[in-house]
Amino acid sequence: MFWVRVDNRLIHGQVIETWLPFAGSKNLLVVNDELASDVIRQEIMGLAVPSGIEIFFSPVNECVEVVRKKFKNRLSSVFVLFARCSDARQAFEKGLVFDSLNIGNIHYGPGKKQVCAHIALSKDDCSCLNFFSRKGVGLDFRCVPHKHIQVDQW
Repeated sequence: MFWVRVDNRLIHGQVIETWLPFAGSKNLLVVNDELASDVIRQEIMGLAVPSGIEIFFSPVNECVEVVRKKFKNRLSSVFVLFARCSDARQAFEKGLVFDSLNIGNIHYGPGKKQVCAHIALSKDDCSCLNFFSRKGVGLDFRCVPHKHIQVDQW
């Protein structure tokens, strides 16, 4: 199985320096509609990715097919990144099945509830997390792999 994370920063130091080695991932799939159509931003983000890690970008609607075609026999090497919980939900409903979802970072904004230092949830985010909880997807609220921060209520 592969790792799936929601982090509105997408590619950054915590992902590169801690999560990829922790997960043993050699492929990074960024699922984001805006980035999938923006080659310049893809190139800029790609500069942060060390050699030996392949990076791919996909729109949400196509990510299931991308995973099937590119990672068919090496699913455990894939680390999937979403910027929004709603994108992860959309991918899940289209067939990207996963058992656990890491909620790494969701920035604070007006109308959001801060549930821990790195996660602030809107009503839509709460609804999304409830959806995953009802589907039996384990929710993991760690910012980095070695810190256990669990959120019981949202």
